[in-house]
Amino acid sequence: MSATAAAEQEENRFHARARTRGVHRGVYRVARALVEPACRVYFRLQRTGGHHIPTTGPVIVASNHRSFLDPFVIGLVTPRPLYYVAKRELFRHPVAAWLLSALGAFPVQRGIGDPDMLATAKALLERGDCVLIFPEGTRTRPGPLGRPKRGIGHLALETGAPVVPLAVRGTEDVRRGWRIRPHRVTIRVGRPLAFTTVAKAAPRLAAAVTDRIWPEVELQWELLGGEAPRPAAAPAPPVHERVTAA
Repeated sequence: MSATAAAEQEENRFHARARTRGVHRGVYRVARALVEPACRVYFRLQRTGGHHIPTTGPVIVASNHRSFLDPFVIGLVTPRPLYYVAKRELFRHPVAAWLLSALGAFPVQRGIGDPDMLATAKALLERGDCVLIFPEGTRTRPGPLGRPKRGIGHLALETGAPVVPLAVRGTEDVRRGWRIRPHRVTIRVGRPLAFTTVAKAAPRLAAAVTDRIWPEVELQWELLGGEAPRPAAAPAPPVHERVTAA
């Protein structure tokens, strides 16, 4: 078996675990018991609006992404286990892969539409779980938020799960090389958004729904003091309309 085929087989195993077994409850409880007080003290973690995340039933949490720490601090906003996507490269090391999977992560192939990731997310939502999605597709820093991919629009439309917009700020300033330094981290959660369920979302419709979700994430970001999107440059006037000085 080639290395590529072996890696794909391992990824399939982690997708299957998320879909069928879910988080390891013992590992999840221990990790949360250790991480929460550490974040409160070391990062002076502040959380606003956590009550907007439904306590039961399927829900998609849409967040910006600045640091590898984001899933861990966002997971402290709700008592529910939070499933989330992580880049496939993180699952190459057996110990890290086992721990991430036990804590609710499942792999995603970045840069392309990943059908396995979407299938796992749909299975989790159909089971009534809470799934964290980073619509930007990768970490974005510094400055304003990046542009979202339309995958979250597909997921919201084809599952009917409410989408909760969330922004996290400060995690981008925590890491310096391999050093994790103390820095304030703030999280703000907005009201859930609901969309009509469709069997198969057309790309244009998915993009429209994504364009409805993302401004709500940007709003939470700006309320935390984050930088607003830069205005688009005005297009140059047609040549025949340009005025030349005499």
